[in-house]
Amino acid sequence: MASIEELKKATQRKGSFRQTVGAVLWSFFGVRRGAAHDADMAQLNPVHVVIVGVAAGILFVTGLVFLVRSIVA
Repeated sequence: MASIEELKKATQRKGSFRQTVGAVLWSFFGVRRGAAHDADMAQLNPVHVVIVGVAAGILFVTGLVFLVRSIVA
């Protein structure tokens, strides 16, 4: 289990927005090299990853709803 100090250090990471979005999109796709995953874990802020992940999930579901509605209509 991670200590409070480790969690504070993790939230101070300064990964770029592009890196965060890329990591989240690759995780949605389900294919990721181990070395790239380890590099992301060392650089990315976990709070940013969660926020981008939730936003990407909402966009994905919304896109599917609009796609299905346009096909059915």
